[in-house]
Amino acid sequence: MSGPRRGAAAPRLLVDIALRLAGAEVMQVGPGHHATPAEFQGVVITGGHDIEPVLYAQESEVLPRYDRERDEYESALIDEAVTKRIPLLGICRGAQLLNVRLGGDLHQDLRKHRVRTSHRRTILPLKTIAIAPGSRLAELIGAHEIKVNSLHQQAVDRLGDGLMVSARDSDSIVQAIEHPDFDYLIGTQWHPEFLIYRSAERRLFRDLVSAAARYCEDLPEAAPAGRSVSSKAPG
Repeated sequence: MSGPRRGAAAPRLLVDIALRLAGAEVMQVGPGHHATPAEFQGVVITGGHDIEPVLYAQESEVLPRYDRERDEYESALIDEAVTKRIPLLGICRGAQLLNVRLGGDLHQDLRKHRVRTSHRRTILPLKTIAIAPGSRLAELIGAHEIKVNSLHQQAVDRLGDGLMVSARDSDSIVQAIEHPDFDYLIGTQWHPEFLIYRSAERRLFRDLVSAAARYCEDLPEAAPAGRSVSSKAPG
């Protein structure tokens, strides 16, 4: 898991559990670690502090709450995963940074974009989102409408190259993205690790591990199947 140097024990543990339940070997990394692509076949970038707007050529509109060393580390990790087509799940901040690394940008403060939805943060599944029919996400979730949690103040605005929106909330704020040309490249605005008691959320992790195994099989010299690097910290 690629995340900050310290903190976020609960979400880190839950992501770890979700991946292990899906059959993965889990490696936790972050700034100061030097994992190479040969050491993993799947990546999870989880939540945390806001992404510094300089990464998408904007000035800050909110009080700074950034983690620059994490931005730098995870930007390189995402770039490597995309280049090598390593299966990747981005959670909250992870989805946002994925979008930025593919050339997109973000809404920095969602409060001014909300009319029908609340800005209240909660790990409970209280927000209804609509999932795009025919999307990979719809296939995994098995429904076109679900309730999810909400722990963010930023969200995807302009889409990165090749990405499609696979879910929105009632204010049309992006709640999930995916890349249709990749075996597995998905970002969720919500935190599925807090909802792993639901089979639909566990399928997000299970399909990532399956994609990692397929990726491993295609390597010239196969490494241990299913090992995943994931990030840590709530967003």
